[in-house]
Amino acid sequence: MTSTEALLVFGAATAVLFPVVMTVEGARRPGYHPAYHTGSELELGPGGWVQRANFLLVSAGFAAVGIGAQRTLDTTLGPVLLVVASAGLVIAASFAPDPVRGYPPGASSRTARPETVHAQVHESSGPLVAVALFGACLALTPRLAGPWATYTVATAVVGLVSTVWLIAAYRRDAAYTGLVQRAFIATYWLWITVLGLHLVTR
Repeated sequence: MTSTEALLVFGAATAVLFPVVMTVEGARRPGYHPAYHTGSELELGPGGWVQRANFLLVSAGFAAVGIGAQRTLDTTLGPVLLVVASAGLVIAASFAPDPVRGYPPGASSRTARPETVHAQVHESSGPLVAVALFGACLALTPRLAGPWATYTVATAVVGLVSTVWLIAAYRRDAAYTGLVQRAFIATYWLWITVLGLHLVTR
């Protein structure tokens, strides 16, 4: 296996592992409700280091796929945007949100704009990741052929819809906010996995 293939396989694997870890952590945390709470809130409370490590691992995976895509497709913009998304995930790991929305147990059930500096920085990571992944899809589409290009465009469209839906759900404190975020993750993380494995075959 070449170094490029190793990077692509590693990136694809981390994109699969991330939601698995998030699901397991959400299931075992008292007071955490996956349909309502977001993945970021798993950074709070005992064991929060697991989700922070999960963010860092998938961040490395996104960067690895970006490097692999640059080498395989001989293009720059799309891979750079994948690295930007990777940086956004590092921010999410490094700066935890405030304890609100009733988690961890004992936290206020109200929703509010983040009050601490670290929570404000954390909140900036979501839009950065979403915009970078949307742009990466559009930038890489011309470098892909046939159904792969179609799938990448479809990912961008569904990703954009889920991003807008997530913002609206979070601001309204909707009971399904966590589900919408998981739809966003499933859309883009699946694309990272499929893209990485597809590029290995090239």
